[in-house]
Amino acid sequence: MKLTKTNQKIDNNVCKALTAACESSLHEVAGFVWLTHRANYTNFPASLVITCVFNTDEEVVAMKAQQQDEVLRLSIQKQLLKVGVVVKNIKQSVHFDSEEACQRQHRGEWADRLALSVVKQKPNARRVH
Repeated sequence: MKLTKTNQKIDNNVCKALTAACESSLHEVAGFVWLTHRANYTNFPASLVITCVFNTDEEVVAMKAQQQDEVLRLSIQKQLLKVGVVVKNIKQSVHFDSEEACQRQHRGEWADRLALSVVKQKPNARRVH
């Protein structure tokens, strides 16, 4: 689906922010190799989902045990704020995965793996408090 000019600008800014977060995290978080994002721009930034990828499942477990997940989330949140994107619940928006799990469950097809977890929120969904 083609993005509108406004949404393309937002996506470009998100890409810049995530690139900066990725580059700094490569040196700070053991096992981290790359990240990607997806969003439904009719419900942005609530629909923003960021997936941080490690080589192995063991590296994901070790990263969480050392509370490096917070380092990654804070780095991502800080960079997004720099481009004007405010994510209300960064824990809900940032997920962790591994190349090993993708290979095991989806034959290494990241497009298939990420398509399974696309946020399907309606833009005007009722909120329950």
